[in-house]
Amino acid sequence: MVKSSHLYSWTKHLRARRGSKIFLQALKMFYFHLTPFYVLLQRICDVLEKYDAKFTFPLVASTAQSNPALVNWLKSTSHEIAIHGYKHVRYPFLSAKHQFLEIKKAIRVFEELKIPFKGFRAPYNMYSETTLELIKKFSFKWDAGIGYRPDYRNGHEFFNILLEGGTKSSYTCIPLCEWSDDRMIDDYKLSSEKMAKIMIYYLEKARKVNGLIMYDLHPIRIGQNKYIQSLEQLLSHATKINAWVPTITEAVDFWSKNHQWKDSASVCCLLTGDIDNFTFFDYMRRF
Repeated sequence: MVKSSHLYSWTKHLRARRGSKIFLQALKMFYFHLTPFYVLLQRICDVLEKYDAKFTFPLVASTAQSNPALVNWLKSTSHEIAIHGYKHVRYPFLSAKHQFLEIKKAIRVFEELKIPFKGFRAPYNMYSETTLELIKKFSFKWDAGIGYRPDYRNGHEFFNILLEGGTKSSYTCIPLCEWSDDRMIDDYKLSSEKMAKIMIYYLEKARKVNGLIMYDLHPIRIGQNKYIQSLEQLLSHATKINAWVPTITEAVDFWSKNHQWKDSASVCCLLTGDIDNFTFFDYMRRF
């Protein structure tokens, strides 16, 4: 029954992507995966270390399950791992029961692999009312995808949402910049330099209000030789303006206790990057 629900969800996803586009995307992903994932991660971590910056990686649990060596490598770093579901499916296409099982299975896998976690992001940043309730039910500290909704994405501070019944969410939500790397690379075919200019522009907007900005930079893209310089340029600028670049949990915890950024930083810059697959085979298994 669960497998058939996954198939139904993925079929609806394919329809939403309008057929031929999904095959062009598969070709693009094949090209990206010609570079081993550990190389992409190492490039990213090298740049982060240079600027004393942190990253939060929302990770699909089934992908973690099939690649324990890479997961152990990630765990050995100073960066954060969050739950990105068990399978990479659109939650609004699943029943309440199957959403519950998806998140429960993801948590079980993280516990079995001894991956510490505090946060959640739904695949495709897509949520139903059920999803919002389940994030509370499973006691996540924060969510990093709700903030992609148009009502929230231009904000510069943490927020809570109203759940059914009028109660506020116990978990913290974070605005998510609409200029993700897949939008800049896949949709607009931007160069690394233009990507950096856009990210710096939005970082400066957040700095004007001593707020925060969060980017979604997928390792499969941002870790490519062609694009890694955009991350370097962003962090170089962040250093110049005294920005703080922590993990999400560090930022949420510090702000909740102090109502200011660490070391009186001018702005908080959060870097996240979903890991949906470690290999091209992982990607093709979605079909």
